[in-house]
Amino acid sequence: MEIRPFEPGDEEAVIQLWTECGLVVPWNDPRLDIRRKLEVQAEMFLVACWDGEIVGSVMAGYEGHRGWINYLAVRPSRRRSGIATRMMEEAENLLRAVGCPKINLQVRGTNLEVIEFYRRIGYELDDVVSLGKLLEGDDRE
Repeated sequence: MEIRPFEPGDEEAVIQLWTECGLVVPWNDPRLDIRRKLEVQAEMFLVACWDGEIVGSVMAGYEGHRGWINYLAVRPSRRRSGIATRMMEEAENLLRAVGCPKINLQVRGTNLEVIEFYRRIGYELDDVVSLGKLLEGDDRE
């Protein structure tokens, strides 16, 4: 397996991956999310390739205070093979390299399997409430 930065030619395969993983919702435009990420720390948008096929993705970012993780996805047929753990290790290394002291991420409360995955790799529940404010469009996520 190879982990590398996203390339523009990966877009359709990544969107298909996100769709298979249930990450594409009506109020988020995946093409717009990709364009936005490519404008800010594009090197922190990673894909995992297995035999030339994109089987994983993760977006990491750092705003000077905390790192963030978005769009961690692994093709369902390749789950439980260490891909997500390797993707997170790579994302954590990138964030460490820019001086990031802590990573935050959000998981839907109903996604117990993913919450357990993050716990297994060292993440803990923070006693916080996640708030958001829509600045443009209909991006409810």
